[in-house]
Amino acid sequence: MDRRPGTSVRLRLTLSYAGFLITAGGLLLATVWVFLLRYVPDGGRPGPGPFSPSRSDLVEAFMPRAAQAMVFLLVFGLVGGWFLAGRMLAPLSRITDATRLAAAGSLSHRVRLEGPHDEFRELADAFDAMLARVEAHVGEQRRFAANASHELRTPLAVTQTLLDVARADPDADRDALVERLRAVNTRAIDLTEALLVLSRADQGAFPREDVDLSLLAEESAEALLPVVEQRGLTLETAGGAAPTTGSPSLLQQMTTNLVHNAVVHNMSPGEHGTVRVTTGVTGDGAELVVENSGPVLTPALAATLVEPFRRATDRVRSDHDGVGLGLAIVRSIVAAHGGTLDVAPRAGGGLRVVVRLPQR
Repeated sequence: MDRRPGTSVRLRLTLSYAGFLITAGGLLLATVWVFLLRYVPDGGRPGPGPFSPSRSDLVEAFMPRAAQAMVFLLVFGLVGGWFLAGRMLAPLSRITDATRLAAAGSLSHRVRLEGPHDEFRELADAFDAMLARVEAHVGEQRRFAANASHELRTPLAVTQTLLDVARADPDADRDALVERLRAVNTRAIDLTEALLVLSRADQGAFPREDVDLSLLAEESAEALLPVVEQRGLTLETAGGAAPTTGSPSLLQQMTTNLVHNAVVHNMSPGEHGTVRVTTGVTGDGAELVVENSGPVLTPALAATLVEPFRRATDRVRSDHDGVGLGLAIVRSIVAAHGGTLDVAPRAGGGLRVVVRLPQR
């Protein structure tokens, strides 16, 4: 918005310093007058003897010197105040330059203000921390956009290939073509819906209600029971009530994603794998723990699984494997509810995911 031009902070500080100095000098001269000159008699001592100045003599000699002192204080206050204000505002100029660079798109620049820990240093450190978070967020959004574009381009490219093959071969099996197109389209729809859920969680725009994580865990386990039985796994739910506050739909999505991730990234089909879901209340609030057997993972790899489109293995995906956004959505939902997410390898292979949310 347009604003009318005004005086600079440096000029206002200079005038303030000079005004304060003039005021202090005036008070000092007034003190001399009140407590010294007024006690001098206004008339010389009569008779022979040494010369004794009267009040008029002292005032006549004092006033010109007082005026000169006030002029000197004014000039000294303006010059010294201008220099002092410049020294005091120098850190602010560095912060302003860094702000302009950030507004121009250079998020990697930092103020890195030296010197004692004062108000300017605190402001500079807070600004550097903000820039670091913004840079990390922008970088994450760019990576996410690139990954999402790649993932969405794959079903579109497959669809285009299927249509080209069908057009080149009029005698091709139409039913098989339709079925394959339906599968590709379903995966694209699932990916789009996952992106919408992730965006909704990142924005934090949702009503909050009382929720029990134990009930959500039971619903998710029941919904995924056919997939569990198909893969020959064992699904266990245990623990007590875990009351919290948040969006029931988003928390249900979070719980379902965790259980689904534990099921599809378990042992190979035919092997006896396990999934264990535990809920309860700890000192930090409501807790949801999902553990699954599976391949041995390193802590470094486990920490990257919450990134979009990251998977623990590069095996061929089945129809139930998802789109690679499960734990990324979980992380966003947990953050939007003010909770914490801990993803770590499980002893003996597999993954252990712990979600802690504020208790109701």
